[in-house]
Amino acid sequence: GEAELDASSSVVADWSLVFWTLCSVILPVLITLWCSFQRSRRQVLIRDIFRKSKHDWHYTDLFGQPSYCCVCAQHILQGAFCNCCGLRVSEGCLKKADQLFLCKEIMMRSDGGAHSSMPHHWIRGNVPLCSCCMICKQQCGTQPKLCDYRCVWCQYTVHDECMMDYLKTEECTFGEFRDLIIPPYYLSTMNQIRKDKRTNYEKVVPYCRKHWMPVIILANTRSGNNMGETLLGEFKILLNPVQVFDLSKIAPAKALQLCTLLPCNAVRVLVCGGDGTVGWVLDAIDEMKIKGQERYIPQVAILPLGTGNDLSNTLGWGAGYAGEVPVEQILRNVMEADGIKLDRWKVQVTNKGYYNLRKPKVFTMNNYFSIGPDALMALNFHAHREKTPSLFSSRIINKAVYFFYGTKDCLVQECKDLNKKVELELDGERIELPNLEGIIVLNIGYWGGGCRLWEGMGDEPYPLARHDDGLLEVVGVHGSFHCAQIQVKLANPVRLGQAHTVRLILKSSKMPMQVDGEPWAQGPCTVTITHKTHALMLYHSGEQTDDDASSVSDSRTESQTK
Repeated sequence: GEAELDASSSVVADWSLVFWTLCSVILPVLITLWCSFQRSRRQVLIRDIFRKSKHDWHYTDLFGQPSYCCVCAQHILQGAFCNCCGLRVSEGCLKKADQLFLCKEIMMRSDGGAHSSMPHHWIRGNVPLCSCCMICKQQCGTQPKLCDYRCVWCQYTVHDECMMDYLKTEECTFGEFRDLIIPPYYLSTMNQIRKDKRTNYEKVVPYCRKHWMPVIILANTRSGNNMGETLLGEFKILLNPVQVFDLSKIAPAKALQLCTLLPCNAVRVLVCGGDGTVGWVLDAIDEMKIKGQERYIPQVAILPLGTGNDLSNTLGWGAGYAGEVPVEQILRNVMEADGIKLDRWKVQVTNKGYYNLRKPKVFTMNNYFSIGPDALMALNFHAHREKTPSLFSSRIINKAVYFFYGTKDCLVQECKDLNKKVELELDGERIELPNLEGIIVLNIGYWGGGCRLWEGMGDEPYPLARHDDGLLEVVGVHGSFHCAQIQVKLANPVRLGQAHTVRLILKSSKMPMQVDGEPWAQGPCTVTITHKTHALMLYHSGEQTDDDASSVSDSRTESQTK
């Protein structure tokens, strides 16, 4: 009997051990699955609210500054914020906030009459750091709670105790950037005028205002260091959201049709992206010319988000943007920038062969054309980025990859004896080529991510390279190592000449070529570069060097003489 009792107790102990072991394994799994289900369900509900809402909601796991829910007034670390009006709410109050608060209206509701003003649109709490009250001039947002007000249009802030009844109905002046903002009442009035088939635009405010220069923001969220998303939100806060476009969702040609509702020769466009994005926008502007919309052509400024940014550097906007300059200062720079012309060139590549029935390849060049080692580096970089695009999210990584391929070419020398494979003609005159590995045709001053290639070391007399004189600068390089020496001002390029028309004949073999950073491998062909048109650009004098200053002053003097 005792033996049977011991056996039964040991069985019970074994089963108890099995049970608790299973509980210790299964229970965490069940809890994890339940939490995952609840999280996914919550995300579906949040996305549903985001989709139906008039606010431009975005969710964040951590706010960048102390924040309070605009509904329950509680301190929050995570939640949703509106990219247009700046509203911040906790996840639980999201639906209620959507019902209580209006977002920025891009167009005022029409009541049959014309508008020329609108009241302030106040939002309580979460005012910008270091902002001052428009009444008492003291700092706002100093108390650790939901306090003080901010107008979503003029960005003025007011203390709770300074907020008076007249401020709630006072006309909004649109603040510092009134000359850049498209007011909601303007769009509704223009819409009504077009419906009535009238053309008296001059009487519409602020169409008739002398210094009104509305700006359109075109941002490529896929460029360079992926800052486009952040910039879109910051520009929507300061401007009318209808002025801000994401080029990953809408083509430049469609976005630029907004220019036809705005005053002639007054619109400015800020392109946030690399040189490729700028070329994309300039092509869309050329399409406007073909459609007969020349009088609506805007002037183009650049916020450099790409890897090279040579065109941006040439026009004084810097070699790259990483958030070091506030968005407000960028808009001030756009307001103060001067108009300037940029030559655009037609590059026609005709394949050799009697039986070649394909049409010639035609490109538009803004920066440069090249054949040789720098085109090979661009081709290798492009192929690598196509395979693993997620690795190329940083400007530093991109330049490191370029450096790797340049070092590799120094050892391999895939483009040697180029002078035996090509013939070069400048304005119809044959040029005798020395021993070279590459030929570069320049339209702008900068090349290769910030190098002034035509000037080289600057120790020899030369005519300055300009981007509006209808001339191309043609140089040769001895290889990748020679390119690196030129970039650090230890060597000069082989200057082959300046010309209005460049013709290059590739007689044999396949060679890498590129136009404005877009590379390809090309067989025997004839490349002809001729002038196509001018683009209206904006030049920012704040980033210029001595060479830039003299070049721009020369171009301005020439335009005044003309």
